[in-house]
Amino acid sequence: MRAKEKNIFEYPKYWAECYGTAPFLPTSREEMDQLGWDSCDIIIVTGDAYVDHPSFGMAVIGRVLEAQGFRVGIISQPEWQNKDAFMSLGKPNLYFGITAGNMDSMINRYTADRKLRHDDAYTPNNEGGKRPDRAVLVYSQRCREAYKDVPIVLGGIEASLRRLAHYDYWSDKVRRSVLMDAKADILLFGNAERALVEVSHRIANGEDVSAMTRVPGTAVIMKEAPENMREIDSSRIDKPGKSMVMPNPYATETACKTSEDKEKSAAKPITVRPARHDAENSYVRLPSFEKLVNDRILYAHASRVMHLETNPYSARALIQKHGDRELWINTPPIPLTTEEMDFVFDLPYARVPHPMYGKAKIPAYDMIKTSVNIMRGCFGGCSFCSITEHEGRIIQNRSKESIIGEIEAIRDKVPGFTGTISDLGGPTANMYRLGCSDPRAERNCRRPSCVFPKICEKLDTDHQHTIDLYRESRNVKGVKKVMIASGVRYDLAIESPEYVKELVTHHVGGYLKIAPEHTEKGTLDLMMKPGMGTYDRFKELFEKYSKEAGKKQYLIPYFIAAHPGCTDDDMLHLALWLKENEFECDQVQNFYPSPMCNATAMYHSETNPLKRVKYKKREDLTVAKGDRQRRLHKALLRYHDPANWPMIRDALQRMGKKHLIGDKPGCLVPHEARKLS
Repeated sequence: MRAKEKNIFEYPKYWAECYGTAPFLPTSREEMDQLGWDSCDIIIVTGDAYVDHPSFGMAVIGRVLEAQGFRVGIISQPEWQNKDAFMSLGKPNLYFGITAGNMDSMINRYTADRKLRHDDAYTPNNEGGKRPDRAVLVYSQRCREAYKDVPIVLGGIEASLRRLAHYDYWSDKVRRSVLMDAKADILLFGNAERALVEVSHRIANGEDVSAMTRVPGTAVIMKEAPENMREIDSSRIDKPGKSMVMPNPYATETACKTSEDKEKSAAKPITVRPARHDAENSYVRLPSFEKLVNDRILYAHASRVMHLETNPYSARALIQKHGDRELWINTPPIPLTTEEMDFVFDLPYARVPHPMYGKAKIPAYDMIKTSVNIMRGCFGGCSFCSITEHEGRIIQNRSKESIIGEIEAIRDKVPGFTGTISDLGGPTANMYRLGCSDPRAERNCRRPSCVFPKICEKLDTDHQHTIDLYRESRNVKGVKKVMIASGVRYDLAIESPEYVKELVTHHVGGYLKIAPEHTEKGTLDLMMKPGMGTYDRFKELFEKYSKEAGKKQYLIPYFIAAHPGCTDDDMLHLALWLKENEFECDQVQNFYPSPMCNATAMYHSETNPLKRVKYKKREDLTVAKGDRQRRLHKALLRYHDPANWPMIRDALQRMGKKHLIGDKPGCLVPHEARKLS
């Protein structure tokens, strides 16, 4: 069992708190002078434009550190060709904090077809090219050139999802941990407020970063593995090691210790028992970077082992050799309490972009300026998504009072507010205050998903808290409409018809986007998504309550093309389903292999890491990798576009499906038009 974590607002404040709160964290020497600062204690370097809003990582981290008493400066989207821009605020007293921004820089700059994007929603006027490829590496190098002796702390989603040796889609190879390549001192992963506050105060107290080896939610580089801990060797397939307590390194916790009966629970407080394996005194050795480079099946094995060590209460630390050094990945951070979440979101954000941008539009800000993040985390575990790997699967909730307070702040502070809250959500719309009903089970559970292959019997699916929040939010004075734009997890929603009725009656503006992702069971199983029967039940409720409300409203389903394991036949069946249901998708997305997610391991290894990985008799997968096949899968999602018909016709003929070409009912595309002589 993990020791109780110190609340992030319980630390003695740093001496510089006497400078008070800045209207905006300074981005120039002139602003520092206006605040009376001679230097910054911490300088955050970010690939995004500086927007002082709780949906932007640099603002959250900056304001959290400011609340600890530190003087925090921001270097936003610096010119990276030399060190000059990185010296603009002078030398930080404590460290540089480096983040690529709210997105991985490679995903931000390139499409799923590896084509360069010419826009950037996190940049003024949507201008592309304002951040480098692999921004964390470039920024780290420039900071080191600027001030060689200043510690470098990495954070943000790019660093978080590249903390281990990982498959990189854009170079089509396994790359080292970003911590190794950046030559930084420490890496913070996940929503890192807890680790950030601890590391910052320890540096401020004169402690060397190299001594901070056991902070949850961090990764560090060591010369050798700790001597006082037991190693569990998972560096080879089918060799868990004799010291492994569980008989199978891939085993998921299906027989969690349950709560006492009601009488015993009422008679005494619940005490949390330790995990079934010794997480405090053991660690798991992953295959080395050098082995993973040339062994894709071993990569699938490493991915599976890593994904089973994600429970912050019982996960073991991971270790992975890179050359002659050891990469040490500490256990995930303990989730923030509601009190801590409120503290983070109630900080004095200006809620607008920094004045230096003038009247320039920042699309990402315009999209979220009237939205409210009510929670963090996701227990869905979808294999193509990295949210669970970054934020964790234990939901971190804000209080209703804090959320209502933010709605009132939007009403009072956001220029041009028209009375519409654009979203109440987060990674999903309807996981607010949902979670495991059994504390003991939650602390021992190793399942990657609480809702697949079916909803766990221990999962509390009562949506009443969300319903109450919706009702109170739309009664805030000055608020005319509260929309829900975050994705609705419809397999959970159908567990609460009252929630669906509330959503459909009051919070849908004619269209509601949801994500079945596919129609075929084989592909859905690999995605870890529910079958279409669940979608059909949600659709029935949606249409029923829309009719009762006297509204014409429509579901807009979202699908992914070219997901690992999805065959040409699977995509064809999906296209036929779309046509039968009269859906014409305008915006479609090919699968994007982002770092660390399970589906990326499928893509690279062409095998299934959701099951026990073997060299022999393994489950090989069909993976659409070539441009031609990926274009075909995407074209099938847009079967209605005449530009795609030649490609679809060729594919149908090759597949022996000529009967689907023509004008008869059931045909997918028409015959080729004859040219007039």
